[in-house]
Amino acid sequence: MFGNYLIGLREGLEASLVVCILVAYLVKTERRDALRPVWLGIGIACALSLTFGAMLEFGTQELTFEAQELLGGSLSIISVGLVTWMVFWMKRTARHLKAELHGKLDTALAMGTGALVATAFLAVGREGLETALFVWASVRASGEGSSAPLIGVLLGIATAIVLGWLFYRGALKINLAKFFKWTGAMLVVVAAGVLAYGVHDLQEARFLGGLGDKAFDISATIPPDSWYGTLLKGVFNFQPDPTVIQLSVWALYLVPVLALFFYDSKRPAAPKPQPAAAEAERAG
Repeated sequence: MFGNYLIGLREGLEASLVVCILVAYLVKTERRDALRPVWLGIGIACALSLTFGAMLEFGTQELTFEAQELLGGSLSIISVGLVTWMVFWMKRTARHLKAELHGKLDTALAMGTGALVATAFLAVGREGLETALFVWASVRASGEGSSAPLIGVLLGIATAIVLGWLFYRGALKINLAKFFKWTGAMLVVVAAGVLAYGVHDLQEARFLGGLGDKAFDISATIPPDSWYGTLLKGVFNFQPDPTVIQLSVWALYLVPVLALFFYDSKRPAAPKPQPAAAEAERAG
């Protein structure tokens, strides 16, 4: 449940911050007339994300077992790829997110209502579609037939909305660089579990072999239905009897990605370019 709560919090806060930045900029620049198309774009993005999630959940129920596992495994792997890219992108751009959104909004204001709707839709829609896909994959990985993963996601999103509102009201200061760094690292751990589960789905679909080749089996020591087995599965997508391929893929993803993630965090930031006027003055 914690892993799914983290997904809802992390992804939800990204979307909340985007909305807060867009709305606050329009209010401060006295362009309240542009709020309606912005909210329209946000609403369309949310509706599309919910529709996409519903299609993933209910559209696969009529498929055969092998087809479900093949589709689920493939989408799990795709979602891990998208989330990994997002984690690195957000960690690098968190400090400049406000300036980037302001620039896009200025351009949209000059172009008219349609551009405002499109800007808000694209800014929020990307986050929403990524969230829907990764949440669906993670809920499948952490416990089918249980409502706990979905409750965790919803609690995370609710927390993100409250934090976003406090951030907008100025009642909360968030060090975005540190927040996205540490939540990103935890999300990489969750993604590793989703990736391993996706590989297991492909094995059950007979797309990959080795389903019977277990790396180890400690089900007797850590029963999957015990409270600690459920906790480990909910947080880390832990499986007490992974296959050799599952364990190999999990390690080959987790170790290098985490190493690269923290190595990239230690790299010094690129110096800001000096304005042309300042350079000319120095030359003179």
